[in-house]
Amino acid sequence: QVLGYAPDFVSAAVAPYIKDLHRKGVRVISNAGGINPLACAAALQEVAKKADVDLKIAVVAGDDLMSEKENLKGAGITDLESGKQFPESVHSMNVYLGARPISRALDLGADIVVTGRCVDSGIVLGPLIHSFGWNRDEFDLLAAGSLAGHLIECGAQCTGGIFTDWHAVPDWHNIGFPIVECTSEGDFVISKPPDTGGLISFGTVAEQLVYEVGNPRRYLLPDVTCDFSEVSITEIPGIEGGAVKVHGAKGSPPSTFYKVSATYLDGFRATAVCPVGGPKAVQKGKHTAESILKRTRLIFSQLGYEDYSAVNVQVLGSEDAYGPHARRTIDGQGPREAVIWLAVHHKQKEAVEIFSKEIAAAGTGMAPGLTGVVGGRPRV
Repeated sequence: QVLGYAPDFVSAAVAPYIKDLHRKGVRVISNAGGINPLACAAALQEVAKKADVDLKIAVVAGDDLMSEKENLKGAGITDLESGKQFPESVHSMNVYLGARPISRALDLGADIVVTGRCVDSGIVLGPLIHSFGWNRDEFDLLAAGSLAGHLIECGAQCTGGIFTDWHAVPDWHNIGFPIVECTSEGDFVISKPPDTGGLISFGTVAEQLVYEVGNPRRYLLPDVTCDFSEVSITEIPGIEGGAVKVHGAKGSPPSTFYKVSATYLDGFRATAVCPVGGPKAVQKGKHTAESILKRTRLIFSQLGYEDYSAVNVQVLGSEDAYGPHARRTIDGQGPREAVIWLAVHHKQKEAVEIFSKEIAAAGTGMAPGLTGVVGGRPRV
């Protein structure tokens, strides 16, 4: 069943705690509404009814642009990265909204706010605008609130997740999520719950600061354009698990544009992952992948299908990911264990089904040591 929202948010994050949330007056804001925020809110309402608690649930809609499809097409919109023309088969178009509708829902007394597509940092900036009454033109404050949101938007990433010095981070199995305490002046402290794993330090927070912002002097958001180049991160001594104070974000007016995420149907794909053992595993893996592609292309030409629209061949364990910088082993034999990662893309489903069938045959028809296909026959 395709729900279009994150069902875990309802069943795992809210349902078990709904009575506590109600009793303590904790207000919850989430973008778990995905492309179906109204259905998410209805599911939450059902949970509240079952628990016999009265909660006001607000929905931020308006991010769905499908009704504007023809207008946007006529306006000559192209893809930001590739410059491709507007595709024919658009399935969804959602604009990244900002923090203002969230703060408005809180002003109107919402206990839970569910949004569709919105910028991650807006989920923190919204309640800060609501609590402190920050105005639309107080750009330094809006940038500070956006930074607070940006630093915690990836969950445990700023508490030591994917940290460069990963070996210094304790107890990943019980890693704590970040807590932000913010003042009306825009300064804030990041900490994590006591007795949890992870680490908050200058490094863990600084790495998250530059993550996915493009130009840190011009981070474009719907409410503000942020300049993070003068931000200071100061460790606060004597706090178990670590804590830092952050300040110095600067802001300027936002652009007149919104960012949009659109999806469209562009054919079919399948991915095969096959371990290969024994001597010359890398060479065997490459030769196997090339032979499967050669064989399926032969079948395509006999059936009148066009060629694959894209192919990815990587032999994991051979440093393929490093491209020209890969290290080759001295004996020329390479490792005795590797994994073929073979992915294909084609406009027609039938063509990809042929590829899927031919993977299994390689087990007895090609190199020795192909020990299986991870997850069975590739799904189209």
